[in-house]
Amino acid sequence: MSLYCQSWFDRLTMTYVTLSLSKGDRQLKLKHFQEAAMLPTRKLGKTGFELTEIGFGAWAVGGPWRFGWGAQDDEESLAAIDAALEGGVNWIDTAAAYGLGHSEEITGKALRGRRDKVFLATKGGIVWDDKRRVKFSIEPGSLRKEFEDSLRRLDTDYIDLYQIHWPDGVTPVEKAWEALLRFKQDGKARFVGVSNFDAPQLEKCLSLGHVDSLQPPYNLVRRNAERELLPFCRERGIGVVAYSPMMSGLLTGRFDAGRLAADDWRLASPYFKEPRLGKSLALVEELKPIAERSGKTVGQLAVAWVLGGEAITSAIVGARRPSQVEQTLAGAGWKLSDGDRREIDEISNRVFGEDAFTDAT
Repeated sequence: MSLYCQSWFDRLTMTYVTLSLSKGDRQLKLKHFQEAAMLPTRKLGKTGFELTEIGFGAWAVGGPWRFGWGAQDDEESLAAIDAALEGGVNWIDTAAAYGLGHSEEITGKALRGRRDKVFLATKGGIVWDDKRRVKFSIEPGSLRKEFEDSLRRLDTDYIDLYQIHWPDGVTPVEKAWEALLRFKQDGKARFVGVSNFDAPQLEKCLSLGHVDSLQPPYNLVRRNAERELLPFCRERGIGVVAYSPMMSGLLTGRFDAGRLAADDWRLASPYFKEPRLGKSLALVEELKPIAERSGKTVGQLAVAWVLGGEAITSAIVGARRPSQVEQTLAGAGWKLSDGDRREIDEISNRVFGEDAFTDAT
């Protein structure tokens, strides 16, 4: 049964979190919440499985790589995952490519002793060589090797949701999808899905077998999915787990380009350059009064807005430290009113216009 609490976080009493380290050994003591945490959940498409509306995104915890976020402390990563799970989040999304395997290793370490209590999603389709050069490949043989490597790094014998990370532009998506359906048939993956696919690519996959989930980018800056993908998924019973609900930090209300690491992928992104950057920051300023009148942050508003989207199952919210997790969970269960959504849409249309529905280049 789906759970919903209007003021979930308000019903909890947080006491304290302590982290102690000794000779490289990690001891995390969480004395956290006097009541059991219950986050709102939604069914993932036709799977029957209930995901919490917020999932933990493990992209940044992978550390440096071509599309990384800069250096990351592993102990903080482990503490962030612990905070999410202790706070009621029941699923984690990672990928083989994040940190070139390192995110999966950290996730596997965090789940030792509680693997069966967490819905684990990962992705394949980006590979690398011994010089850390990456390329996209969804060739079936490559996906099979990636799948086995992910099982090893995650220290598990099954994956709850295995996804194709990106189409590679060369391999027919039907060939790749056949490989994932085989993983599911063999019992190594409970469910299978795709990320960053368009509707025609989804149609090709559906001709062979059901697609359990789609993972698209979706936020107030990138609204492309609204016009075709979300209605497509709703009509076909495909669960949607949206990534970057806060536009990779732009919609937190605390974004500072001067704090980005020299190797942060965002420095090369057109969304973090003018004219898109200025529009995003202007949008944040106009959203602040709406968030503040409900006692929330702009980041919490951004996540709540995504969760109000058609066919959305869950929003994947990344975190690098426990304090970021706590900030996210403080907004869990908040639903925007119809009036708030209309006001937000009016602001978005005025600030971005059609830019919100076209990819930046």
